[in-house]
Amino acid sequence: ELLGALGIVGTAKMVSKAPSMTITALGKPVVVGLGSKVETGVGALDVVVEVSRASVQVMEAAHLMVEMDSGKEEVEARGRGPRGRGGFRDAFHTGYRGRNEEVFSKGSKMDEERDLNAGPKVIYVPPPPPEEEGSIFFHYETGINFDKYDDILVDVSGSNPPKAIMTFQEAGLCESLNRNVSKSGYVKPTPVQKHGIPIISAGRDLMACAQTGSGKTAAFLLPILQQLMTDGVAASKFSEMQEPEAIIVAPTRELINQIYLEARKFAYGTCVRPVVVYGGTSTGYTIREVLKGCNVLCGTPGRLLDVIRRGKVGLSKLRYLVLDEADRMLDMGFEPDMRRLVGFPGMPAKEERQTLMFSATYPEDIQRLAADFLKVDYLFLAVGVVGGACSDVEQQIFQVKQYLKREQLLELLKTTGMHGFYQLKFFKAYDREQREREMALSDFRTGRCPVLVATSVAARGLDIEHVQNVVNFDLPNNIEEYVHRIGRTGRCGNTGRAISFFDPEPDTPLARSLVKVLSGAQQDVPSWLEEIAFSAHGTTGFNPHGKVFASIDTRK
Repeated sequence: ELLGALGIVGTAKMVSKAPSMTITALGKPVVVGLGSKVETGVGALDVVVEVSRASVQVMEAAHLMVEMDSGKEEVEARGRGPRGRGGFRDAFHTGYRGRNEEVFSKGSKMDEERDLNAGPKVIYVPPPPPEEEGSIFFHYETGINFDKYDDILVDVSGSNPPKAIMTFQEAGLCESLNRNVSKSGYVKPTPVQKHGIPIISAGRDLMACAQTGSGKTAAFLLPILQQLMTDGVAASKFSEMQEPEAIIVAPTRELINQIYLEARKFAYGTCVRPVVVYGGTSTGYTIREVLKGCNVLCGTPGRLLDVIRRGKVGLSKLRYLVLDEADRMLDMGFEPDMRRLVGFPGMPAKEERQTLMFSATYPEDIQRLAADFLKVDYLFLAVGVVGGACSDVEQQIFQVKQYLKREQLLELLKTTGMHGFYQLKFFKAYDREQREREMALSDFRTGRCPVLVATSVAARGLDIEHVQNVVNFDLPNNIEEYVHRIGRTGRCGNTGRAISFFDPEPDTPLARSLVKVLSGAQQDVPSWLEEIAFSAHGTTGFNPHGKVFASIDTRK
């Protein structure tokens, strides 16, 4: 079919039931899933592809190949692009061999040699976030223990902390934010929100430590969005450099995307536009999303620095810098990136910006390091057992030799019908592409797959409904990681269970800390674990001063 649209000789339309496809343009593969739209610059040409459940439409292409995920059927397309732009040769010719189709176009020998030398680089374009209001405001049902949050002890240290709020009405939120909070199913603030929202609204720097699943994300998003709306901030598409008012940083792609979706939910129906940037996705796609307008920029450290260095993001208007899972970022290799970000030309000094740090744990050395990013008069907020495990999670420890773990896991699956996370240690070579990671999480969230096997990247912050069980197939090297792992269940006052396989040979250094965590959460401690803990030396994370991780304000 010959069309003159867009000044191109032909447009190919393909119908397929495949869940995703790979487009190769000038030797650069682009993987797209259902609901995706690709607009990526390839050489002197743009390839624009829209993907829906019913069809895939290639609107403009040159040297293009599309590979569907399933089926070997082919459609051959040959055409001629506009003069001077290369493109398809001859006229379109199509021959159908089935429902699933592939479109091939051979480039020049020079192109093939260049592609061979460059090697394939997969560029992932994520599907767009949901647009339906029901999907945007999907939320947890709070659990039977949610009211117990009111009994959790809270400690705020520092000079002149503002008074805590008891309801969202006391937070001084505008009508739009109040409406979105209500649509999100929020009835009353959690302890970290009761204290965190007024602290941030008062313009104070904050270091907050609270149990995982306690509502930290809303605690910093709501006051930030409120201030931006009060000041009449609005996203603008008419700038080659976006200057966001807030930057939120988190260590993993899954967590930062989750924060972005929360920001998008609370900003629904307003002029404030959140954007997310993270690795494993098309840089061109990321930049185009940023340039559509950006007030709240959510990102992982590497990709965030990348878009800033490219001159697409300026820092001169920055008011808020939020570091979520700050201990992980600073202590697990992101410290250089964070210091580069804070010291980047144009970044306001800490006296001129508001810096907020949130995490479930804060060891002393990380607090001292983080103090470089905070004003001298920052407030320290500790909610519940500082750095401790949530008492809504039933913790069980089984003594199992490494070679018996697989058999024990299968027995658990058979006898309990578990639906949950299973944490294993894998070599980095087994890392999946970003598209595969997101598909796996989607399958788990929707219940298509009842068991998620994951490395420790899944331990931090992931918020998935109805996770009833977490199994530590291999225990982590430190107790902080253990607390984060089991925190994937028992969220929003719901109950959950965490089962851990303890092999005395590698796990003995963790024994004393495990006893402390179990005792602090009113859990039964196996006698054999107490015996191992009593004789253990150099245990990881053990603190003789009574706290689990020494997560107290070091200024005291």
